[in-house]
Amino acid sequence: MKISSADFVISNSDVARCPSNPFPEYAFIGRSNVGKSSLINALMKRKSLAKTSGRPGKTQLINHFLINKNWFLVDLPGYGYARTSKSTKKTFQKFITNYFKQRTQLVSAFVLVDCRHEPQKIDLAFMEWLATNSVPFFIIFTKADKLTPNTLPKHIENYKNKMLEFWEEMPPYFITSSSSKQGCDEVLAHIDHLNQAFFKETRD
Repeated sequence: MKISSADFVISNSDVARCPSNPFPEYAFIGRSNVGKSSLINALMKRKSLAKTSGRPGKTQLINHFLINKNWFLVDLPGYGYARTSKSTKKTFQKFITNYFKQRTQLVSAFVLVDCRHEPQKIDLAFMEWLATNSVPFFIIFTKADKLTPNTLPKHIENYKNKMLEFWEEMPPYFITSSSSKQGCDEVLAHIDHLNQAFFKETRD
């Protein structure tokens, strides 16, 4: 997929105020230090479409970006290590939950996971919640460039083994790096495939 345009549309904490366009959308979410904003910028080939920061938890609203004038990339607040109060985290949790339960335009979520670390309970629990609520999702392993070519496959295999303790099969996944752009074309190609299916179903 070629990215011809990527425009910020709106930030808000109320699902009812999300864009009314009947375009397909894809939500990116993960722990707050997973490199989500950097990956979004890499995918869109923009330096600062999504705001990056040395301080985890900078994204605190539902952010809609209109891509190629016909689909939305949705940047959701990170969970886990954001330096916010308990009350603020509860607020995040509420509107994130509302988004996934109420947003009919959502085609799929992409759950970002730092490939350098052991499987985290918070990630596994969130993916279980998505599955329980019938939200389709894919895993995106980030920061692949931070591991050696020999170490990376071992980390991915370890994650697979942990997932298979609870899941019948490993959810589909991508291995990416915002620095080297590894995996970016594959993620965009998959979104393109999902878009084609979405628009075909809409026409039919």
